[in-house]
Amino acid sequence: MNELTILATLASVHWVALMSPGPDFALVVQNTTRYGRQTGLYIALGLSCGILLHSILSLTGISYLVQQHPALFAVLQLLGGSYLLYLGIGALHGLWKSRHNKKRNDHETHPQKPNYLLSSKRQAFSRGFATNILNPKALVFFVSLMSSLVPVGMSMAAKGAALIILWGLSLLWFSLLAWLLSSPRLQLKMQKAAKYIDSVCGIVFTLIGFTILLNSVTDITVMAFS
Repeated sequence: MNELTILATLASVHWVALMSPGPDFALVVQNTTRYGRQTGLYIALGLSCGILLHSILSLTGISYLVQQHPALFAVLQLLGGSYLLYLGIGALHGLWKSRHNKKRNDHETHPQKPNYLLSSKRQAFSRGFATNILNPKALVFFVSLMSSLVPVGMSMAAKGAALIILWGLSLLWFSLLAWLLSSPRLQLKMQKAAKYIDSVCGIVFTLIGFTILLNSVTDITVMAFS
């Protein structure tokens, strides 16, 4: 298999994986719906940079070493699961709080307008980056992807091209998703369904985070008694 074929296969597999529902997808949908296009685009940039770092770590073998050391991988699972659980509980708590404030404001002469804006572009970028880089499933995916498709003897130019492709496709997909979701007509419809989107995304983050934490605790328990 020549290097062009390898790169084309790598791009195809990665593109399919990007479109699969998961924490990254849910993060873009939830925040673009709630905060608008600019926030969605900065989250897309953060996610794509997280994917780039995962790709570099996998290509250099660092991620493989982490995966092969149960204690290190368990720590990553604890961090990743805790962060996703934090996002999920935060989304559900925010939804409950907004409903509570709405009921309270209905009885006030001058209701307070809720502030749904993230504090900065940096926060949006950081949230996207952290969500991807702390996801242990992403680490396993890129280790598997690189080890199965990128041969050891592949040229440095081709490896560099692989990194650019993975980063570029990620940025393209998440930016496109944020752009489409924030079109004026669709944004109006999405805003009406914002509470349902927040609920679904909150549940998704909570379930994934809880599952990762449960796996981590199980692995740590097995290591402790082995």
